Amino acid sequence: MQDSVQTRAASRAIPFDTNKLDRLMEEAGLDVLLVTSKHNVQYMLDVERAIFFDYMDALGISRYLPVVVYAKGAPDKAGYIGHRLETHQREVVRPWVPELRTSGHGSVDAITTAAQMIRASGVPAKRIGVEMAFLPMDAAKALQDAFPNSEIKDALFALERLRAVKTPAELAKLRTASDLVIESMLDVIAHHGPGTTKRQLFDALRVAEVKRGLTFEYCLLASGASHNRAPSEQRWEKGDVLSLDSGGNYHGYIGDLARMAVLGEPDAELKDLLAEIEAVQRAAFAVIKPGAMGGVIYTAAERALKETSQRDNTEFLAHGMGLVSHEAPRLTASGPVRYDAADADRPLEPGMVISVETTMKHPKRGFIKLEDTVAVTATGHEIFGEGGRGWNVGGTALR
Repeated sequence: MQDSVQTRAASRAIPFDTNKLDRLMEEAGLDVLLVTSKHNVQYMLDVERAIFFDYMDALGISRYLPVVVYAKGAPDKAGYIGHRLETHQREVVRPWVPELRTSGHGSVDAITTAAQMIRASGVPAKRIGVEMAFLPMDAAKALQDAFPNSEIKDALFALERLRAVKTPAELAKLRTASDLVIESMLDVIAHHGPGTTKRQLFDALRVAEVKRGLTFEYCLLASGASHNRAPSEQRWEKGDVLSLDSGGNYHGYIGDLARMAVLGEPDAELKDLLAEIEAVQRAAFAVIKPGAMGGVIYTAAERALKETSQRDNTEFLAHGMGLVSHEAPRLTASGPVRYDAADADRPLEPGMVISVETTMKHPKRGFIKLEDTVAVTATGHEIFGEGGRGWNVGGTALR
């Protein structure tokens, strides 16, 4: 087991706007935050996630539980409790927090150390904000026992608002992730032909994304007339459409896009169907700009949907993207991932990133979809990973 480190000296600049976080905490009625999700820990510290726990959390009889402690108005008293197995990483690139301890073994001892850190700092702790969806029950009980007279509140909204507007460095990572996902898809499409199974395509895309420096997260793929998007032994044959919808992660930031392919030249009907989807996408893009209310994206898309021949078989969705899929801005309360539409009546801001997707489930021609990542800019918008938008013909590299 590696030796733990316990240090007090901060050596890096704080990577987020502390005034904004303090304001969000005041609005949410929070004195102190205990941040425990891997994505928010990464955001708060601006360091690489713990290598040993990037994929898994379970270890021995407990689990990995990183904890960032942040008190409102007191960044000089912030701290981080990490696992002993990340000691060497934190020595190479030290987080900005004044107090750093890589002494954790599991969930309860990590939260107990955090409670001790709060008490020793002397900051108010009557209202403690936690990530309720990312705090295991044993740790939550230990926290409540440590502060029996304090109110434990969910800090999800405050932390999501903090991340909603991306920095130039974050935007660059999202752009890279998007570009590399598209590049991977086009490579796989070009190098696979008739008889390839969906499972083989799934595995090939995984390899293609990893070769390009991405962490493969998922691929939803449909072929032929079927709308089933799970990998299987179904074969991609001549004339069949292929839908690839994949998430590739670049240093924590997700490139989530969907593109279409066909084995053989697309016929007139396929061209028309994809053109209808493209028209809906472009209608949504056109209204994305700073100051526009988030809900206008749906208004524009739904207007375009009414003009499509397959309007009863076509769905539109727009959601925030970043470290988390479906993060702020949150634009609809009726999508497949349920939450409130907190940003439908809020203005879009430069630096917000939105996934825009139109999905057609045609009864005969199959699953046809485009999904794009769009960043709000100071003057309008920018599309990340715009390549491959038409019908990409399979097997061209095999000829």
